[in-house]
Amino acid sequence: METGVRVVGSGQVNAAPDVLRVSFSVEHVAPDVAAAVARVGERTDAVIAALREQGVDPSAIGTTTVNIYQEYREPDTSPGYRGSHMLTVTTKDLTSFGRLLNAAVDAGGNSLGLQALEFDIEDKSELLTRARELAFRQARTKAEELAGLAGYSLGSVSLISETHGFTPIRDTAMLAAGKAFDSAVNVIPGGQEVQVTLEVHFAWA
Repeated sequence: METGVRVVGSGQVNAAPDVLRVSFSVEHVAPDVAAAVARVGERTDAVIAALREQGVDPSAIGTTTVNIYQEYREPDTSPGYRGSHMLTVTTKDLTSFGRLLNAAVDAGGNSLGLQALEFDIEDKSELLTRARELAFRQARTKAEELAGLAGYSLGSVSLISETHGFTPIRDTAMLAAGKAFDSAVNVIPGGQEVQVTLEVHFAWA
């Protein structure tokens, strides 16, 4: 039979983000699949080239999804096929959003959509370590309080279970872009929080 006390502790650490991710979609509707795929491919290539001209490394541009499907239309109307690519751009320049958006709009025109932007922290290992220490400290404090109330002394730790989470700041939008935006457009990164939760079982001494 298990004896002792089981407690939960949590620790949170805040830090400034160091990565910006922007997701663009490129879409085109055509009367047949081949034309939709070809046109989307051409415009996607143009957007990628424009982003690279802004200094974005090719390895920092990735295709997230590719879709092609027939659109629903009223009966007795010509069919339409929508092709779409989604690209995600990752950069360390947190002030580059407006510049990248302008370049993509110029290249993609009305085919371009802004799907999301996200601030993140590239390496969370040190933050997780600090949050873990805070979580364990809180768990031990709780266990000591409960042990004192029950008239026991804490013994060794017999079990630890960990969960952790990180919620980057995201802004999601659907953009139909017909002209370039003010290149001074910027977004504010804010702070990011890393949280670790520990469930700890202490045996009685």
